[in-house]
Amino acid sequence: MSSYVLGLSCYYHDSAAALLKDGEIISAAQEERFSRKKHDSSFPKNAVSYCLKSQKISLSDIKEIVYYEKPLITFERLLETYLGTAPRGGRSFIAAMQVWLKEKLFLKAELKKNLKAVQNSLGFHSLKTPLLLFSEHHLSHAAAAFYPSPYKESVILCMDGVGEWATTSAWIGKGKDIEPLWQISFPHSLGLLYSAFTYYCGFKVNSGEYKLMGLAPYGESRYVNKIKENLIDIKEDGTFRLEMSYFKYHRGFRMTGRKFHKLFGSPPRQGETELTQFHMDLAASIQVVTEEIILKLAKSLREETGIENLCLAGGVALNCVANGKLLKENIFDDIWIQPASGDAGSALGAALVGWHQHQEQERVVNSSDSMKGTYLGPEFSNVDIINYLEQIKAPFQTYSDPELFDRLAEELEKGHVIGWFNGPMEFGPRALGGRSIIGDPRNKKMQSVMNLKIKYRESFRPFAPSVLEEDVSNQFEMNVKSPYMLLVAPVKKELCKKMTEEEDKLFGIEKLNIPRSSLPAITHVDYSARVQTVSKTTNARYHELISAFKRKTGCPIIVNTSFNVRGEPIVCTPQDAYRCFMRTEIDVLVLQNQILFKSNQPKVGRDETWMQEFELD
Repeated sequence: MSSYVLGLSCYYHDSAAALLKDGEIISAAQEERFSRKKHDSSFPKNAVSYCLKSQKISLSDIKEIVYYEKPLITFERLLETYLGTAPRGGRSFIAAMQVWLKEKLFLKAELKKNLKAVQNSLGFHSLKTPLLLFSEHHLSHAAAAFYPSPYKESVILCMDGVGEWATTSAWIGKGKDIEPLWQISFPHSLGLLYSAFTYYCGFKVNSGEYKLMGLAPYGESRYVNKIKENLIDIKEDGTFRLEMSYFKYHRGFRMTGRKFHKLFGSPPRQGETELTQFHMDLAASIQVVTEEIILKLAKSLREETGIENLCLAGGVALNCVANGKLLKENIFDDIWIQPASGDAGSALGAALVGWHQHQEQERVVNSSDSMKGTYLGPEFSNVDIINYLEQIKAPFQTYSDPELFDRLAEELEKGHVIGWFNGPMEFGPRALGGRSIIGDPRNKKMQSVMNLKIKYRESFRPFAPSVLEEDVSNQFEMNVKSPYMLLVAPVKKELCKKMTEEEDKLFGIEKLNIPRSSLPAITHVDYSARVQTVSKTTNARYHELISAFKRKTGCPIIVNTSFNVRGEPIVCTPQDAYRCFMRTEIDVLVLQNQILFKSNQPKVGRDETWMQEFELD
């Protein structure tokens, strides 16, 4: 009889559920994809329901449910922090206590109540809920990083905002065991330092950090010394302490205080106002500081342990520019990064803690990794999709795979933008060829068209290339696999365009419209790209699509961005995909083997109210 473990992450941000079957990762999904509420923090009822339905089981078939952190220790940290800063932070303390006294202090009962509701919704009314366990926040991160990795032994580095107390922690993973080395505790946090600059530059904390990273290449790192002399003391081994008088996140609703604003000479930028060279320089500067800390920590861990492999997790591990620098330095022989590095991925880590540590089950190491390309979410058959399209009377054509890929290669070459809905949904923040919007990377207008007419987002935001795994070293200065789009690498020099004297003099956002290479849509202003390598093994259809484009054009790359518009989660269902298709200027929609052209769709299909009448459960 199979043994199941369910992992949960919720009540902070990016709620998720993940299911193991006899230690194998079977399914995982974020709640936001079902609720359509970006960064949904509520109990992941839909994600749990999906995990159970994927195996046709009920909660009574689950041996253990493991929550990703220990809330009472977090509560202790809050109390100590507020007492240490009193009487400042009174309003923030009252607001936090209202939430804690309402539900978080009684989290065990709250979880059981919500789990029972899921049981009832699935038609199982009299069954008991399984054993409920609690992992530690950074242990969940470490488990998510190490257990699915391809290593028998590894150093594990976790960096995020804050768990219960830990903000940065180091571990050693060996076999089924994970042992702690050291940690840096709240309020000293690299994640929160980066979030403070995210906030100061006018982006939303916990979701806008990647925007700050994308903005950095437009700036000059002129504020590095000011940051290091005033805000943070970095030791030679990479450990650090913040000067907390500049920050308010530990005692208020805002990230930065007046002293921070005075240091840089202005108040925080308000969202949607103009981004200036000042903000670009700040972004460049905090990126440099972040990279310095990560590289120093990595060097000291290699020297301290002598272990040749490194695993990364926590929100900071999504900083793919820093990851690229770390790879280039060759501090470790090999690096593996958990693709769902944030708190959503901790649901998976919690489940793995239950299986390997609580149940003491041995570990099976996969020489690639055990994440299955992160294609762990819901998938829909051609029959499901055809039934839906016929129900809403949407004109479509069905193609066999070879016909479909050849037709799509033609559409890409014409400069058309394609919504690509294929197989299981990805787990984690990146679209990796399951729920992607794709285009021709050679097209000079593709970046601006996708940003302004489809994604409805800032024009400076770069797009990532999906490249055939076997061609990556021909196109980029890297010779390793990057299946999860977590490494940045330079575009090959022979593909890059030499700047004119006038173009070299341009500053900031003026650089945006100057093509940098023969692949302008994916080449950032610093000649880099956030690379995804595509393998036949993990996503055969996506690989074949890019191969068809290569046969037609000689180019083994397509542009890949997530299938959503600004402010919305990545699409999950065919209904979500069709709605996004009709609301934007996407030219072609592909739902498995069904292809839809915007020009053929009835005008009534653009009416959101009409579409909602046909939404399926």
